[in-house]
Amino acid sequence: MPNFISDGLEIAYVDEGEGEPILLIHGFGSSLAVNWRSTNWIDTLVRDGRRVIAMDVRGHGNSAKPRETALYRPALLAADAGRLVDHLGIGRIDVMGYSMGARIATFLALARPEIVRSLIIGGLGSALVEGLGGQEEIAAALEAPPGTEIASAVGRSYRRFGEATKSDLPALAACMRSMREDVSATDIGRLTMPVLVAVGDRDEVAGSPDRLAALIPGAEVLVIPGRDHMQATGDRAYKQGVLAFLKARP
Repeated sequence: MPNFISDGLEIAYVDEGEGEPILLIHGFGSSLAVNWRSTNWIDTLVRDGRRVIAMDVRGHGNSAKPRETALYRPALLAADAGRLVDHLGIGRIDVMGYSMGARIATFLALARPEIVRSLIIGGLGSALVEGLGGQEEIAAALEAPPGTEIASAVGRSYRRFGEATKSDLPALAACMRSMREDVSATDIGRLTMPVLVAVGDRDEVAGSPDRLAALIPGAEVLVIPGRDHMQATGDRAYKQGVLAFLKARP
């Protein structure tokens, strides 16, 4: 897997296919392999005639895993994504993020709107501006010694996911603590590129896609039927909706 150096850290990525480029940014505790490869997103987009770039966010997958909380501010993660686009010599690119990746993608679109042709916010609705909550209990669960009884149900679920993906748990804890930084309603209203907000109708994590879209001029909403936060990631309706959005956007 190729990599490049961003802000002194090694960032792993893949670059496949030919055509109009799209950058994929995965969710918390995941990786490009789990979020985009195993769900057939990469193959689906390549078959649609697109050049697909997907990255492992710092702290995840095959990228560097620092353990300092300050190194996971969303603006820094978004800067890694922007530097990858620059590294590959791409002028403008569609960007899709899921959950944490959607937060990173939004920070990128706000910081560097000139390179973001369109923005797909997957698995995140009004929680992008209203906050998720529970970050400290999740971080504490990730840092707990093996065998510790974790009282928090949400903490247990994140701990299991981190262990299942063989993640660096202290790095994930540092990353989680930096996810408290939300996007303001005023800032998100400055987005001018085409935006799609895609959330499962059983997603209890994301918040309302309609409330988020109402803050963004011209934003569209894609409701993924019968899917919760985890199940929506590779859903067929999600893929079809995104392909239609990409085809229709200027």
